[in-house]
Amino acid sequence: MTDAPENTAPENTANQTSGDEQTSRPQLVMHAQYIKDLSFENPNAASVLTGNAGQPNVEVGVNVNASKLDDNQYEVLLKITADAKSGDKQLFLVDLTYGGIVTAQGVTADQMNALVMIEGPRLLFPFARATIAHATREGGFLPLNIQPIDFVAVYRANLEAQRQQAQEDAPHQTKQ
Repeated sequence: MTDAPENTAPENTANQTSGDEQTSRPQLVMHAQYIKDLSFENPNAASVLTGNAGQPNVEVGVNVNASKLDDNQYEVLLKITADAKSGDKQLFLVDLTYGGIVTAQGVTADQMNALVMIEGPRLLFPFARATIAHATREGGFLPLNIQPIDFVAVYRANLEAQRQQAQEDAPHQTKQ
């Protein structure tokens, strides 16, 4: 009887991470998501749906807000509005606030705001988009499929708006 060597695979340590390394990587965990507010207005339904309204002009607006619930848990709110007109005639107006409860892990205080305000809405967006598409379809229109949104750009625009607001408010402050 000969002793055959056991068939063992070489250890691949390049893709293995320890538990400490996994918890130190920034991570956003989505605990819940929900429709916080949804409004669909179809003010000229009878005339729009029975006539030829033409190609609509749709303006889409996006905003992101977050509020702290406890030490590292936040409510992230993604607000999307879509206003569709054909000439001067209002076709529809949809206003959605879609929320999520998230927990941030493995981030410093300096990284927290960016992670919550960029990754939170990025995770919520596909579901908010589907909700708007469903609402417009049920309103008698083709589903409105909103193009993907660059939440880094939205975050930067919000920071710039806050900076400008702070500069505008600064000259109005009086010294005592």
